[in-house]
Amino acid sequence: MRRTTLQVATAAAALGLLLSACSAPDTGGGTSTATGSGGSPAASGEVPDKPSAPVTLNILDVAGNSKLTTSMVDAFVQENPDVISAVTWESGGAPDLVGTIKPQVDSGSLQVDLVMTGTDGLSAGIDQDLWIPLVTDYGDRLSNQKNYLEPAAKMQELAEGFGAVTTYYPSGPLIQYNPDVVKDADVPKNPQELLDWAKANPGKFGYARPANSGPGRTFLQGLPYMLGDKDPSDPENGWEKTWAYLKELNQVIDTYPTGTGQVITNMADGTWAMIPTTTGWDIEPRADGREPENIQAAAFDDFTWVTDAHYAVVPKGQSPDKISAILLLLQDMLTPEQNAKAYDNGYFYPGPSIEGATLDKAPQASQDVVKKFGRDWYDDLIESKPKQPPLPADKLVKAFDTWDREIGAGKF
Repeated sequence: MRRTTLQVATAAAALGLLLSACSAPDTGGGTSTATGSGGSPAASGEVPDKPSAPVTLNILDVAGNSKLTTSMVDAFVQENPDVISAVTWESGGAPDLVGTIKPQVDSGSLQVDLVMTGTDGLSAGIDQDLWIPLVTDYGDRLSNQKNYLEPAAKMQELAEGFGAVTTYYPSGPLIQYNPDVVKDADVPKNPQELLDWAKANPGKFGYARPANSGPGRTFLQGLPYMLGDKDPSDPENGWEKTWAYLKELNQVIDTYPTGTGQVITNMADGTWAMIPTTTGWDIEPRADGREPENIQAAAFDDFTWVTDAHYAVVPKGQSPDKISAILLLLQDMLTPEQNAKAYDNGYFYPGPSIEGATLDKAPQASQDVVKKFGRDWYDDLIESKPKQPPLPADKLVKAFDTWDREIGAGKF
């Protein structure tokens, strides 16, 4: 949901220098040790089973993950004051992540101890050599990863041993529409019907720039499967039908917002009557009042879920005590009882990445939201339709670049 590209992330380095100066101080026990430029993580044998003294963790969230995991973190801190004394959260944008973290890693002075990110920030940090190989070096202390749901386990593979999946969802692409404008009989069942409707109703369908929008990115990556392109994993050489389709659709789209929030506003105020969406972006805006409750959603007859996940990554140069605390925290977050809290307000529906983290284990407030604003056909659709992980970072960057140059240029 809410991420962008390696190119943008790298270009944000100058801004990140300013942001890093404003980050929360590294307080509490287990202060990070300077290790020089691109400092390597503590050797596995140096990390104790438990911190020598309670630590303070400063967490940077660039994926909206705090909505899903704050209650998990708070519960662990309350139950384990001898491990973590306090936690601070700050939020930022994925484009700024490299610019924020790289100066801290290069100087050996970390203000951020743990990052919660999507695939974009994960990949940008791998590209810039910013993360410790958390799972590669300490996977034996994250044994609850063996209980990942199968699609979450595939998302874990994308981490290349550097990050740990905390939350997962099948994402989309789905269609959301205003029933006051769109008749049930006219709801598109395939991309061609969507194109026909958009042409018949110019200016009433839209989506956000994929590099800045989870639903936009999911729509972009889902089209090659629905259109029967020769290689859905190769946007450069295998998306001939997708690029042709998007160019034709572009003729009846006036502008592309640079964030999903504006897409929701366009639906709420009637500017648009139909958008591509995901399970979470269908549920939460209706639950929190940003969209009317009567907004409807539908699935294409034949589609493939493009999955998504959030990851926990640790900047290089982290102290052994803080690595120890982070490992204990993540292990606890990957229990069914804790991970079920990821249902939250439906933002990442379902949300949990672990087997057994069922809705009945979620807080009552989450159960109430899902009961009222979820769709009774979601779970069957999640079970029955195929699922594929998103493009790897380098190919996703190329897809974004092609879209920016050939589709959205001048309109976002």
